[in-house]
Amino acid sequence: MSTHERRLDVRDSDDPPFDRIQAALSDLDPDERLTVVNGFEPEPLYDVLDRRGFSHEAKQVADDEWHVAIEHA
Repeated sequence: MSTHERRLDVRDSDDPPFDRIQAALSDLDPDERLTVVNGFEPEPLYDVLDRRGFSHEAKQVADDEWHVAIEHA
């Protein structure tokens, strides 16, 4: 099964990105991967992902840029 990639860049949002991330997760199909681009490591998100049945992999790609790949576990 191939995985479809979706990307959500929340760095330019004036509001906390949590609601936008939650909405994107609710729309995530089993064969999709969501990559969240953030300006910091979103550590509080990880427990939420675990509780909702998602796996994640975080990678710092620049001093002020993190990519978190999220999939259904």
